[in-house]
Order: sequence, then C-alpha cells, then structure tokens
Amino acid sequence: MNSGSGPERVQKVLAAAGLGSRRQCEALIRAGRVSVDGRTARLGDRADPSTAVIVVDGVRVHADPRLVHYMLNKPRGVVTTLHDPEGRPTVADYVTTPPRVFPVGRLDVDTEGLLLLTNDGPLAQRLTHPRYGVPKTYVARLRGTVRRQALRALTEGVELDDGVAAASSVRTLAAARDETLLELVVTEGRNRVVRRMLSAVGLSLERLARVQLGPLALGDIGQGRVRPLTSREVRELYRAVKLGDVDTDRPAAPEADDEDEQ
Repeated sequence: MNSGSGPERVQKVLAAAGLGSRRQCEALIRAGRVSVDGRTARLGDRADPSTAVIVVDGVRVHADPRLVHYMLNKPRGVVTTLHDPEGRPTVADYVTTPPRVFPVGRLDVDTEGLLLLTNDGPLAQRLTHPRYGVPKTYVARLRGTVRRQALRALTEGVELDDGVAAASSVRTLAAARDETLLELVVTEGRNRVVRRMLSAVGLSLERLARVQLGPLALGDIGQGRVRPLTSREVRELYRAVKLGDVDTDRPAAPEADDEDEQ
C-alpha cells in the first residue's frame, strides 16, 4: 500500500485496500460506485490514500497507510490503559511497534476478550459513542443455575444506581447444575454495566469475556495474542458506524473515560 508518496490511480488504491484486482476495481469506478472526496470517481482519477476520503457503495475504504487497527484478546489482569502507576501489565505491552495505538473503550482488569487498538480517531469515537448503538457481545460464566425471571429482568431492564440498564438480548449457551454460560448483548457504555446488571438480578459471576464488537468477532485468536484487522473487517466497522463520504451528522461529543468498562 502507498506509504505517503502522493496520489495514485484510484483503482490501484482500491486494489491495495483489498477491494479486488485492479480490473475489478476499474469496474467499480465505471459503475459509478466510487467517490473521492465527495465526487464520483472516473477512470484515470488519482487520489492520495493518506488524505483522500474514498468511498465505495457508501462505505469509507480504509486506504490511509498511516492508520492501523489491531484486535487483542485481552487476558485477565491486564489494565486497559497505556500506563499504569501501579506497574500492572497494560494493553500497551501488546503492540510495541509504531505508530502508537489506543484502546477503543475499556475492559476492566478482570474482564477478558476482544479489545480494538487503533490510531483511527473517527472510527474509535463512533464505536464508543451511544449514538451509533454498536452492540457488544459478552459471555459470562456464572455459578449455579439461572432462573427465567433473571433472564427476563436482564432484557426488560434492571435498576442500577445510575439508572435502568437492559441487555438487547440474553441467551443461555450451556447449563449444568453448578454452572451456566450466558451470552449477553448490550449497547450500554456505563462503567462495569454488565457486571452490575448480573449482580442486580442475583447472579454470581465467575468469569466475563467480550467476544464481539459490532460485526467484529473474536474468533479463535488465543488469549494474549494480537492480530491486525483485515481490510474487510475495517470496512465492516466503518459500515457499522456509518462512516462514509458524506458525514452529515456532526462529530459526536466524547464519552466519559469509563466508557465500556465492563
């Protein structure tokens, strides 16, 4: 991919971004499905992937070589910050090569699972802002059995000290007499909201992991491992937060620092 050397043919930029072969990308341009900085692209047009806003079918293309996106399967005991005054391990220990990246939202020290690390500010802002309602999927390991009343309360809403909170969906993945695996989908971003919801309905949590963020799934990546996102995954995240060429909605105000700390 271009490393900042200036404008290139749009089809070359699209091909480098994973949209297909150059011939396939030329077909996208001919069909009028590509825009550059808000104008429909034509064959022969050039664009600088470091600065141009390139959109295909209404979804922004990850073309800027300066932007990086990583998925980390965060272990328990790791702090979601770049520096910890107590000397505990942090997520910064997992991506040490330039450019510097930042965690998108937070997982508390005892929560494990999917964490996105990036220097893509607009994407990070939208993923964490409640306006875009990005769903986050968690798997909770609970002691004992879970009654139907508790499941119903989690979706209907439970009263917390900072207001009512509800899961978008809840389902039992596995159940035994001494243990239950529960999947919860939330769009909330309040501090430790999943843990507090489970406690409010009398459930005893043993382990909590985030397994999906919007369209991005943790998959089989090992705990403590990091991998870069594919171009397709980045496009899907852009689509999920409506990050396109015509950003008619104004930038959302930043959320509080406790966003997503489950």
